[in-house]
Amino acid sequence: MAESVELPSRLAILPFRNKVLLPGAIIRIRCTSPSSVKLVEQELWQKEEKGMIGILPVRDALEIKSAGPTASQGAGANILEQSSKLQDGSSDSLKPDTKKQNDAVHWHNRGVAARPLHLSRGVEKPSGRVTYTVVLEGLCRFSVLELSTRGIYQTAKISSLEMTMTEMEQIEQDPDYIMLSRQFKATATELISVLELKQKTGGRTKVLLDNVPVHKLADIFVASFEISFDEQLSMLDSVGPKLRLSKATELVDRHLQSIRVAEKITQKVEGQLSKSQKEFLLRQQMRAIKEELGDNEDDEDDLVALERKMQSAGMPPNVWKLAHRELRRLKKMQPQQPGYNSSRVYLDLLADLPWQKASEENELDLRAAQKRLDSDHYGLVKVKQRIIEYLAVRKLKPDARGPVLCFVGPPGVGKTSLASSIAAALGRKFIRISLGGVKDEADIRGHRRTYVGSMPGRLVDGLKRVAVCNPVMLLDEVDKTGSDVRGDPASALLEVLDPEQNKTFNDHYLNVPFDLSKVIFVATANRMQPIPPPLLDRMEVIELPGYTPEEKLQIAMQHLIPRVLDQHGLSSEFIQIPEAMVKLVIQRYTREAGVRNLERNLAALARAAAVRVVEHEQVVPLNKGIQGLSTPLLENRLADGTEVEMDVMPMSVNSQDISNTFRISSPLVVDETMLEKVLGPPRFDDKEAAERVAAPGVSVGLVWTAFGGEVQFVEASAMVGKGELHLTGQLGDVIKESAQIALTWVRARAADFRLAAEEGFNLLEGRDVHIHFPAGAVPKDGPSAGVTLVTSLVSLFTQKSVRSDTAMTGEMTLRGLVLPVGGVKDKILAAHRYGIKRVILPERNLKDLVEIPSTVLANLEILPAKRMEDVLEHAFDGGCPWRQHSKL
Repeated sequence: MAESVELPSRLAILPFRNKVLLPGAIIRIRCTSPSSVKLVEQELWQKEEKGMIGILPVRDALEIKSAGPTASQGAGANILEQSSKLQDGSSDSLKPDTKKQNDAVHWHNRGVAARPLHLSRGVEKPSGRVTYTVVLEGLCRFSVLELSTRGIYQTAKISSLEMTMTEMEQIEQDPDYIMLSRQFKATATELISVLELKQKTGGRTKVLLDNVPVHKLADIFVASFEISFDEQLSMLDSVGPKLRLSKATELVDRHLQSIRVAEKITQKVEGQLSKSQKEFLLRQQMRAIKEELGDNEDDEDDLVALERKMQSAGMPPNVWKLAHRELRRLKKMQPQQPGYNSSRVYLDLLADLPWQKASEENELDLRAAQKRLDSDHYGLVKVKQRIIEYLAVRKLKPDARGPVLCFVGPPGVGKTSLASSIAAALGRKFIRISLGGVKDEADIRGHRRTYVGSMPGRLVDGLKRVAVCNPVMLLDEVDKTGSDVRGDPASALLEVLDPEQNKTFNDHYLNVPFDLSKVIFVATANRMQPIPPPLLDRMEVIELPGYTPEEKLQIAMQHLIPRVLDQHGLSSEFIQIPEAMVKLVIQRYTREAGVRNLERNLAALARAAAVRVVEHEQVVPLNKGIQGLSTPLLENRLADGTEVEMDVMPMSVNSQDISNTFRISSPLVVDETMLEKVLGPPRFDDKEAAERVAAPGVSVGLVWTAFGGEVQFVEASAMVGKGELHLTGQLGDVIKESAQIALTWVRARAADFRLAAEEGFNLLEGRDVHIHFPAGAVPKDGPSAGVTLVTSLVSLFTQKSVRSDTAMTGEMTLRGLVLPVGGVKDKILAAHRYGIKRVILPERNLKDLVEIPSTVLANLEILPAKRMEDVLEHAFDGGCPWRQHSKL
């Protein structure tokens, strides 16, 4: 490195935006802008001998924070893409801002002359643009005397700021300079020693320290640090050797101290970490940094709060022992360890569970409970009586293990609301667990903690949410659980619903016993058949078969209509639905067991009334300012001389009450015309049975479905064929067998009933019989259609029509004995809804009539049947005409 550099009087200037090149530093730049390419090409590339250019720092006018000597010129800044290469060979990419190319920039009045060490030319594809890559070495400082433009780049008249050898020799004799030199060398030597230990390098730097003058070495050291642009400018402006050494010593010492602090933090962290915890080095370093800064807050952290929470949770001793062991293990873990979060969540759950926290029950008042049940539900006398009995036992023996009530019935009969009424009567919290579609046993028992994403079962999670250990828990749709490869949830409920076992219910996630004996379980189901017998044995089944038309009428008048009007922002002043119209809705538009479709139809009427109120009959409210609002409707009424009813609203009226100020001239009274307009033509009528049974071969049966009882028509027809039996209507195996038994019985007694001319005559010779159950899209199965099938076949073969007002149910044996069936109450209610007047019932089912409301039995004629002949006697007009010929 030359001791002195001879500078020309004028240099081409290459601007550096927000970057400074110091003497002795080496930098690599890539020139792509037209001005920088032109400068390199003319000043460096085309010259045979080594050229020289000036590097001048520039910055935008908006970035200047303090005034300083600058030289400004009208020319804009060049756009460069630069990479600086430091002494150790690393490169730093720079990308100056191109948005302010034509904005005012400030040129620093001091720069550094540089000479190229390497120069290469390139062509970008596919644009063909020429670029240059230049490696520059900073030589010496200069001062800008005048800045001018040469073509598209800048040139400057300069003067050197370097000291002569004589001046430098005088400075070197200065005691202050000697002291600064020693101080700088000592700091630099210490820095090199630290870097040698840290990076196992530093040989080249030691050579520089021994061979390069100290004032030049200061620039080289500072150029290798990451410092701010202002500090770089300050170092560039330090022309005097003493000032330069002072600033360089400060920067080197600061860099040395930062390395020492980092080493101290690293040593502190490494001393705290074991071999198995090396991967958490960064987190520990952050903690050590906070301690070094004095910013380490008292991290009594949440683990201490969690421990206090666990202590106040009231866990049993065996559970507390396990939880405390898990807490000690958690304290020894680092937050980044894989099992930390799962252990923390597990302990949070243990602390949140209501081990002993129970809601205080109200003083049981049976009259108040009865009143509450009556206000919430109409009818259901047997169900309400069972609930009152349950509450009475609870009052006499609060810790009694009551049975698990299971409400079974079609949708819309109030099963879920009954459970919430029990909770309200007891003053307990209520929680609903939906089991519909649950196929994973882990939904009941939870997942084991060894699995990723494990969680507790629904029961434990529900108790955590309700925060008491004695709620009323509704297990909704218990008949709709399914089993697959993930287990059988219904079987998992066996432990939950057994009062002898649920005291120590073991959730797989908790892995500790939890007492469920204080929970009052109530279950609901649409059907009993899908429920496994062992689970059904643990519950007391209470059937809710559905409502009679009279009960539906009372439910609609007392509950549904007020609720529907309130939901639609209406009242009786806007719409009135007479009882007669509600009866028509029940008879013509709904034949369900529950009341949901009835509520939907009433809601449709309410919506029609809402449209009328808002669009046609609305009276515009006025405020105290008597600012009248005119509408076409209002103007027409005034023109007709009609009185218009208006309300003056005070300014303080709440906006929520504005809807209450609407009035109509007269309430909308629902009539039969409006019913058909809003709900459409009637879906059902009383003439359907008579029309469908008018032809021989048709009989009326009663069946049970998950939606309640239904009326089922059975049609039989004969045609030329080979004596085969055809069955259609999406039938199950049981009902197919019933059809085969019915045909066999009729053929065996063909001669007795004079269905055949002589003994031994084949009834099906030369013809086939086709039996069809209409509504083929609905699956049908069940052992209660035998008598209906026989009646249909006898009607077909004798060409006698069955009575249209008669329906029947019952299964039969091959010998003609009528067997009892289930779902009698549902079936009789369905016949009543359908307008049937006579019901043929197995004699052994007469005991089930005590559950039928007296109002229904008063409108029905119950005809008991012991044998199949009794059924035929009641099914045809005038009785069975072949009775006197029968040999039975």
